[in-house]
Amino acid sequence: MSAPRSRLLRQRWVFWLCAIATGLICYACTPVSTQDPATGNQPIELNLWQGINPPPNRDVFDRLVDRFNANHLDIQVNSIYAGQSEQQMPKVLTAVVGDVPPDILWFSPTATGKFIDLDAIVPLDDWFADSTTAQNLDPALREAMVMDDRICSVPMATNNVGIFYRPSLFEEAGIEKLPTTWAEFAEVSQQLSTDADRHGMLLPLGKGEWTVFTWLPFLYSAGGDPIRDGLPTLATPEAQSALELWATAIDNDSAILSQPERGFELDDFLAGRVAMQLTGPWTLEQLNASGVDYGVMPIPQQKEAATIVGGEHLFVMKTDPAREAAALEFLEYALSEEFQTEWAIGTGYLPVNLKSRESQEYREYVASRPVLDVFLNQMVVARSRPIVSGYTRLSDALGRAIEQALLGESPEVALAQAQERIDRFWGS
Repeated sequence: MSAPRSRLLRQRWVFWLCAIATGLICYACTPVSTQDPATGNQPIELNLWQGINPPPNRDVFDRLVDRFNANHLDIQVNSIYAGQSEQQMPKVLTAVVGDVPPDILWFSPTATGKFIDLDAIVPLDDWFADSTTAQNLDPALREAMVMDDRICSVPMATNNVGIFYRPSLFEEAGIEKLPTTWAEFAEVSQQLSTDADRHGMLLPLGKGEWTVFTWLPFLYSAGGDPIRDGLPTLATPEAQSALELWATAIDNDSAILSQPERGFELDDFLAGRVAMQLTGPWTLEQLNASGVDYGVMPIPQQKEAATIVGGEHLFVMKTDPAREAAALEFLEYALSEEFQTEWAIGTGYLPVNLKSRESQEYREYVASRPVLDVFLNQMVVARSRPIVSGYTRLSDALGRAIEQALLGESPEVALAQAQERIDRFWGS
């Protein structure tokens, strides 16, 4: 048995072991290799693990992978759906420890620190410096690419969070001007809360990543940062003011809480039970299909405008020089104007390639969905979640504090407890 084929079988074996270990069954279909007619050699087969959802977005991605394979007979990429992020991580870690990682991994950049600790990823600095395509990346995305002064991953897709609102409910409440400051935001939320069946805003209940993700723009807008001098710093005046904004809205009934850990669902917004909700451009197709009226506004600011960058990155995992070089060739394609334009139009994500955003095809798409301009314009003030090795613990501490405050605890006390918790475990 050839070494490449033996290695592929080992990867399949680890993949299924991981799926069983996490109680999940993931289907991985690997196409039969075809010879490169120019050389007569078998192509290098690369396994790319991804968790792209919803399925129509996955179809767009797989179609683009098929195009790459058709144009690169010396490289064949197998796109394998490995489950959502929380389902993927145990499998990824097991595969890395077992020395049979995927060649390319689609994952959140918040995992960068963990991958560095495991020495599992290929630094991309040299490739990035030589790549003309990479130079077209939106500079706002660089923050999430870098850790320890090294480029560790590249964004395959991006988005950010804004506030979707129902214009008809604003008109009914006599609101003619969209809020741009926290004070105006609080006032408008109260005006929109007419009775027990309608509230101004939906806020996410739970301590999970969605809660942290949608709260961080308010922390950044207040001039805060959860990491200072490399250490988690949660009990700050900026964090307290951001948390008080949310907690006060619950206290005065101008906002309601989502179902636990379901703050991303749009049911209350679509039914008119809330007039505003934090979400992003990935919801556009669902909203358009619903037929309800909607608009989008930037997140109101306190000291400065801010939003949070979303979207997953591509990591090149350490394997061998030939496979790593082939993986870098796929990265070049994934960042290209062609890929990014088709991906964005097919999914609602924002292109990471600035040339793609300026292309006629994409501008025509935006003209048909003008709310996208809000998200595109917000990219200049977009911030990343902290890229640190202890991000999971940081997020958990912040999530617990946010949840406590929304359920009635003093924001000051909730943040102090979060700081005490993270101090005990940070770096251990």
